[in-house]
Amino acid sequence: MLERKPIWALALLCLLGMAAATEGSPSKLILRSESFHDGELIPKNFTGEGANDIPSLTWTGIPPGTRELALIVEDPDAPGEEPFSHWVVYKIRPDTLRLPAPPPKRMVEGKNSFGKIGYDGPMPPKGDKPHRYYFKLYALDKNLDLGPGATRDQLLTAMKGHVLAEAQTIGRYQRK
Repeated sequence: MLERKPIWALALLCLLGMAAATEGSPSKLILRSESFHDGELIPKNFTGEGANDIPSLTWTGIPPGTRELALIVEDPDAPGEEPFSHWVVYKIRPDTLRLPAPPPKRMVEGKNSFGKIGYDGPMPPKGDKPHRYYFKLYALDKNLDLGPGATRDQLLTAMKGHVLAEAQTIGRYQRK
């Protein structure tokens, strides 16, 4: 015959199991844009054909131990061997949950593939199929020792071995 346990004991076991399952569980880093939805077309005003405005970005799920955030915007469909970088930003404080335009002075912008510091929006060659633009956010376990003007490759090298989490959202754009 089965022994009957009091209902409070079962409830306690369930609560302890739920606490153990969530304790120390990392939250997932999620990046979103308020300017376009993931996988959809980027509005013209955020491109090189338009006003070249910086899209608004928000994120959640910063992992514990994050010391700095970094962001890279790149086009893997551009001609060339490496993705074409449109924006490189680092030294973003971990308590920051959104990237307004223009970015606050405490954040540092690097050099994009146009050879300029700052954001240069999508502007693929006319007639090309829609290009994809990856907005990639990285949570880092250390503060990077990079001054203004670092390139995408310099940032990636400095981040190597220090990425706690990453998230991305993708926009598309095509010139007609």
